[in-house]
Amino acid sequence: MAKTEIILTSNVEGLGAESDQLSVAAGYARNYLFPRSLAIPVSAANKKRLDALKKRREVREASELKSMQELGDSLSKLILVIQVRSGEEGKMFGSITATTIAEELESQYEVHLERRKIHLEDPIRVIGDHEVELRLHPQVHTTLKVRAHSINAPTPAEGESAEGEAAAAE
Repeated sequence: MAKTEIILTSNVEGLGAESDQLSVAAGYARNYLFPRSLAIPVSAANKKRLDALKKRREVREASELKSMQELGDSLSKLILVIQVRSGEEGKMFGSITATTIAEELESQYEVHLERRKIHLEDPIRVIGDHEVELRLHPQVHTTLKVRAHSINAPTPAEGESAEGEAAAAE
Protein backbone atom coordinates (compact mmCIF):
# COMPACT_ATOMS: atom_id res chain seq x y z
CA MET A 1 0.00 0.00 0.00
CA ALA A 2 1.40 3.39 -1.00
CA LYS A 3 2.25 5.82 1.80
CA THR A 4 2.59 9.57 1.68
CA GLU A 5 4.12 12.07 4.11
CA ILE A 6 1.75 14.72 5.46
CA ILE A 7 1.65 17.54 8.02
CA LEU A 8 -1.57 17.83 10.02
CA THR A 9 -3.06 21.33 10.06
CA SER A 10 -5.57 20.52 12.82
CA ASN A 11 -6.26 17.79 15.35
CA VAL A 12 -7.54 14.55 13.83
CA GLU A 13 -8.93 12.08 16.34
CA GLY A 14 -7.14 8.76 16.21
CA LEU A 15 -4.39 10.13 13.98
CA GLY A 16 -2.55 13.02 15.60
CA ALA A 17 -2.46 16.65 16.62
CA GLU A 18 -1.83 19.86 14.75
CA SER A 19 1.71 20.18 13.32
CA ASP A 20 2.43 16.43 13.53
CA GLN A 21 4.32 15.02 10.56
CA LEU A 22 3.02 11.55 9.70
CA SER A 23 3.07 8.88 7.06
CA VAL A 24 -0.43 7.75 6.02
CA ALA A 25 -2.01 5.81 3.19
CA ALA A 26 -2.01 7.83 -0.03
CA GLY A 27 -5.74 7.29 -0.61
CA TYR A 28 -6.63 8.42 2.92
CA ALA A 29 -4.63 11.60 2.46
CA ARG A 30 -5.92 12.28 -1.07
CA ASN A 31 -9.59 11.45 -0.45
CA TYR A 32 -10.14 12.55 3.16
CA LEU A 33 -7.42 14.72 4.72
CA PHE A 34 -6.55 17.05 1.83
CA PRO A 35 -10.14 17.90 0.72
CA ARG A 36 -11.12 18.76 4.31
CA SER A 37 -7.96 20.87 4.82
CA LEU A 38 -6.92 18.66 7.74
CA ALA A 39 -3.44 18.08 6.29
CA ILE A 40 -0.97 19.31 3.73
CA PRO A 41 1.67 17.32 1.86
CA VAL A 42 5.27 17.56 3.05
CA SER A 43 7.28 19.85 0.77
CA ALA A 44 9.94 22.52 1.17
CA ALA A 45 7.36 25.32 1.15
CA ASN A 46 5.10 23.52 3.62
CA LYS A 47 7.96 22.84 6.03
CA LYS A 48 8.12 26.62 6.60
CA ARG A 49 4.42 26.54 7.41
CA LEU A 50 5.16 23.77 9.92
CA ASP A 51 6.96 26.24 12.21
CA ALA A 52 3.91 28.51 12.31
CA LEU A 53 1.67 25.51 13.06
CA LYS A 54 3.95 24.42 15.92
CA LYS A 55 3.86 27.89 17.49
CA ARG A 56 0.07 28.01 17.18
CA ARG A 57 -0.18 24.56 18.77
CA GLU A 58 2.07 25.54 21.69
CA VAL A 59 0.00 28.65 22.40
CA ARG A 60 -3.26 26.69 22.22
CA GLU A 61 -1.98 23.90 24.48
CA ALA A 62 -0.66 26.39 27.04
CA SER A 63 -4.01 28.20 27.18
CA GLU A 64 -5.88 24.88 27.43
CA LEU A 65 -3.65 23.77 30.30
CA LYS A 66 -4.15 27.05 32.16
CA SER A 67 -7.93 27.02 31.71
CA MET A 68 -8.17 23.37 32.79
CA GLN A 69 -6.08 24.07 35.90
CA GLU A 70 -8.42 26.95 36.81
CA LEU A 71 -11.47 24.77 36.15
CA GLY A 72 -9.97 21.96 38.22
CA ASP A 73 -9.32 24.30 41.14
CA SER A 74 -12.89 25.59 41.11
CA LEU A 75 -14.47 22.13 40.67
CA SER A 76 -12.46 20.66 43.55
CA LYS A 77 -14.16 23.16 45.89
CA LEU A 78 -17.71 22.33 44.77
CA ILE A 79 -20.17 19.81 46.12
CA LEU A 80 -22.52 18.61 43.41
CA VAL A 81 -25.86 17.57 44.90
CA ILE A 82 -27.86 15.15 42.78
CA GLN A 83 -31.45 14.42 43.77
CA VAL A 84 -32.37 10.76 43.31
CA ARG A 85 -35.38 8.66 44.08
CA SER A 86 -34.97 5.90 46.61
CA GLY A 87 -36.95 3.22 48.38
CA GLU A 88 -37.89 3.10 52.03
CA GLU A 89 -34.57 1.53 53.06
CA GLY A 90 -32.61 4.25 51.22
CA LYS A 91 -31.77 2.09 48.22
CA MET A 92 -31.54 4.13 45.02
CA PHE A 93 -33.70 3.47 42.00
CA GLY A 94 -31.21 3.43 39.13
CA SER A 95 -27.72 4.89 39.40
CA ILE A 96 -25.67 8.02 38.86
CA THR A 97 -23.42 7.79 35.81
CA ALA A 98 -20.83 10.09 34.25
CA THR A 99 -23.51 11.40 31.89
CA THR A 100 -25.76 12.28 34.84
CA ILE A 101 -22.90 14.13 36.56
CA ALA A 102 -22.07 16.06 33.36
CA GLU A 103 -25.73 17.07 32.92
CA GLU A 104 -26.05 18.18 36.55
CA LEU A 105 -22.83 20.24 36.33
CA GLU A 106 -24.29 21.94 33.26
CA SER A 107 -27.66 22.67 34.86
CA GLN A 108 -26.50 23.64 38.37
CA TYR A 109 -23.21 25.45 37.72
CA GLU A 110 -23.27 26.09 33.94
CA VAL A 111 -20.02 24.13 33.54
CA HIS A 112 -19.84 22.16 30.31
CA LEU A 113 -17.71 19.07 30.82
CA GLU A 114 -17.49 16.08 28.51
CA ARG A 115 -18.61 12.84 30.13
CA ARG A 116 -15.38 11.16 29.02
CA LYS A 117 -13.45 13.42 31.38
CA ILE A 118 -15.45 12.10 34.35
CA HIS A 119 -13.88 8.86 35.53
CA LEU A 120 -16.16 6.50 37.45
CA GLU A 121 -15.06 2.93 38.14
CA ASP A 122 -18.70 1.93 38.61
CA PRO A 123 -21.91 3.99 38.60
CA ILE A 124 -22.92 5.43 41.98
CA ARG A 125 -25.70 3.30 43.48
CA VAL A 126 -25.57 4.35 47.15
CA ILE A 127 -27.01 7.44 48.82
CA GLY A 128 -24.33 9.64 50.40
CA ASP A 129 -21.12 11.51 49.59
CA HIS A 130 -18.76 10.24 46.90
CA GLU A 131 -15.54 11.51 45.35
CA VAL A 132 -15.33 11.32 41.57
CA GLU A 133 -12.07 11.68 39.66
CA LEU A 134 -12.02 14.23 36.84
CA ARG A 135 -9.36 13.92 34.16
CA LEU A 136 -9.56 17.37 32.61
CA HIS A 137 -6.22 17.33 30.80
CA PRO A 138 -3.34 14.85 30.63
CA GLN A 139 -1.58 16.94 33.29
CA VAL A 140 -4.66 18.02 35.29
CA HIS A 141 -6.52 15.57 37.53
CA THR A 142 -8.88 16.62 40.32
CA THR A 143 -11.74 15.24 42.38
CA LEU A 144 -15.34 16.40 42.54
CA LYS A 145 -17.50 15.76 45.57
CA VAL A 146 -20.86 14.32 44.56
CA ARG A 147 -23.66 14.02 47.10
CA ALA A 148 -26.47 11.62 46.19
CA HIS A 149 -29.48 13.00 48.07
CA SER A 150 -32.72 11.06 48.38
CA ILE A 151 -36.02 12.69 47.56
CA ASN A 152 -38.91 10.38 48.20
CA ALA A 153 -41.96 11.29 46.19
CA PRO A 154 -45.12 11.24 48.29
CA THR A 155 -47.43 8.36 47.63
CA PRO A 156 -50.81 9.31 46.06
CA ALA A 157 -52.57 8.79 49.42
CA GLU A 158 -50.17 11.19 51.17
CA GLY A 159 -50.44 13.72 48.34
CA GLU A 160 -54.25 13.68 48.42
CA SER A 161 -54.36 14.08 52.22
CA ALA A 162 -51.92 17.02 52.06
CA GLU A 163 -54.06 18.71 49.40
CA GLY A 164 -57.18 18.06 51.46
CA GLU A 165 -55.60 19.62 54.58
CA ALA A 166 -54.48 22.67 52.57
CA ALA A 167 -57.98 23.13 51.17
CA ALA A 168 -59.49 22.75 54.66
CA ALA A 169 -57.09 25.35 56.07
CA GLU A 170 -58.34 27.94 53.56
